[in-house]
Amino acid sequence: MAAKPASSELSMENISLEALSLSEGIQDSPVCIIVLGMAGSGKTTFTRSLIQHAQEKFNPYVVNLDPACREVPYATHIDIRDTVNYKEVMKQYQLGPNGGIVTALNMFTTKMAKFAELVRRAGQRGHKWCIIDTPGQIEVFTWSASGNIITEGLATMFPTIIVYVMDVVRSACPTTFMSNMLYACSILYKTRLPFLVALNKIDLKDCSFVQEWMTDFEAYQDALEQEQSFVNNLTRTMSLTLDTFYENLVTCGVSAKTGVGFAQLIKHVLDCVTEYEKDYKPVYEKMRKERLAEQQATLQPPSTVEDSGTAVPMGLDLKDPPPYSGNNMFLMAPGLVPQQMDSEEFEDDMETDAKGNTEEQNFQTFVQSHLTAQKTKRNKFIQEQQKP
Repeated sequence: MAAKPASSELSMENISLEALSLSEGIQDSPVCIIVLGMAGSGKTTFTRSLIQHAQEKFNPYVVNLDPACREVPYATHIDIRDTVNYKEVMKQYQLGPNGGIVTALNMFTTKMAKFAELVRRAGQRGHKWCIIDTPGQIEVFTWSASGNIITEGLATMFPTIIVYVMDVVRSACPTTFMSNMLYACSILYKTRLPFLVALNKIDLKDCSFVQEWMTDFEAYQDALEQEQSFVNNLTRTMSLTLDTFYENLVTCGVSAKTGVGFAQLIKHVLDCVTEYEKDYKPVYEKMRKERLAEQQATLQPPSTVEDSGTAVPMGLDLKDPPPYSGNNMFLMAPGLVPQQMDSEEFEDDMETDAKGNTEEQNFQTFVQSHLTAQKTKRNKFIQEQQKP
């Protein structure tokens, strides 16, 4: 559940967008850390551990951008689930899960200016980091317009870095490793931001083989020869292409479950911030000035007006939200409206829980009957062995 504002002055109702101006330049804080990774790589658990290790020194401001998750294992300051009703989006637009996530992110992005203002205020209140957890389906965020707007919008106003969470256990297969590296490479060149690869789940498998494959081409070729797959030739060719990519890639082995390696990870994050200030900030400063010039050109009134026209509202405003009802897709700002469930949604959830309980009971019954049968068979065998 999203953290509620500590006082009335922190609410969305009194945000003045005039305070958030591109003319102010890139702020020194907070540092925005966008966590990306394949589904199942452990992004959410990684985010929780990163928050815990950075809490004392960096006081992170936490943002959840996954509208489809039922709950998150950490307290959030901004939660997209408080702004967009994901199930209602799917129902009204007749979308599937991925389409619902994309549409929910698009709706959230329409309030990007106020989201950025909340992040700016967080920096003024002493939050040195802003950690952003993204949807499990990585392509939904990295290749959608909303993901691009959020990433570039933050990078134009705050120091921003990308942390790519990689599952070490699943990457033990050379072809899966190459798929992960290709995705990491594409994200690096698309976002044009400092990039850090967190090799997660080292409590289950040591990450030294990944680092060896990155630095020793022959070692990766030897591992690839042991795989009997028709894509080996393609993978071998791609490994030659990515040699240049590996040279400047920063990696760090961590365990999101046990917390091992996060001290070293935080050092790498600080190095990435320095890299942003040195190499990337001038690029985004130039981009900021170009956008500022476009805004000023747009604000100038036309020389002649043929038709005054009729004012048409362009969308909902968070400072003047509609009354909450069960059918609303777009709700108020984070923490201002308690989450409610309509009767139909409640019945659906109850039915889902009932089915889950029934399946669990059936599974337990099957296991118990199987164990009983095995025990009976074993006793019968022992009795036959004891007969003279």
